[in-house]
Amino acid sequence: MITEIKNKKIFSTDVGHDFDLKNPTIILLHGSGQSHVVWSLTDQFLADQGYNVFALDLPGHGNSEGPSLQSIEEMSKWLKDFVQHMGIEKSILVGHSQGCLIALEFARCYPTKVDKIIFIAGSYSIPVNKSLIDLSLSGDMEALNLMMKWGYGSSKQFIGGNPLQKILNSSREVREVLAVDLIACNNYKNGVDAVKSISCPTFFIFGEIDKMIRLDSGKKFAEMIKNSQIHIIKNCGHMIIFENAFEMREKIVKFLKK
Repeated sequence: MITEIKNKKIFSTDVGHDFDLKNPTIILLHGSGQSHVVWSLTDQFLADQGYNVFALDLPGHGNSEGPSLQSIEEMSKWLKDFVQHMGIEKSILVGHSQGCLIALEFARCYPTKVDKIIFIAGSYSIPVNKSLIDLSLSGDMEALNLMMKWGYGSSKQFIGGNPLQKILNSSREVREVLAVDLIACNNYKNGVDAVKSISCPTFFIFGEIDKMIRLDSGKKFAEMIKNSQIHIIKNCGHMIIFENAFEMREKIVKFLKK
């Protein structure tokens, strides 16, 4: 599906179901340097449970027109423009990594527009190693290998090759997409205040051996939100959306159906 906001084309996956305002709406928010394709094992499954599902490409990512937005605050504002454009009163936000920061900031600024939040491998603060930022700014494709090396839970190679290399195909895209995202995550400072503003049902999914958002840090994040729920996926790292999408999506539906 392609729509336009402020004369910029915005892409979301087409899951084969007509958008129906009578059904609850799920918005899937991808991580740094990624696109809608990371939800390919999830979006159709959720839509088949009776939800409107939008796996969005952020500006400059995937099939959405750019440029990439330079801050989490801008991304949150852009998301607000999207839900207003679509006529969505309240939505269920599902974020992975950077997408969690966007969901947090959105909840801080527009709390009446949030029904539930699901944080996948997320935290209220995501500092990024300076060396990774520098590699990305120089357009060095090695940045993609480092992200996946740290992103996957085991030392085994990711099946089918590096998924980020299938999304970011050039040094220019590494500079103009990944580097911008990493800097936005590193610069986001509203997390603690945003957490305090959350009162809606909230669910956390963590990877047991996540090297980017370590489990003890994730649990502290979850404890900051009253009555939140947690699920830990065994032997899984940061890239839950690839490593164990099947368990992840089953737990999402179970939480939503309660």
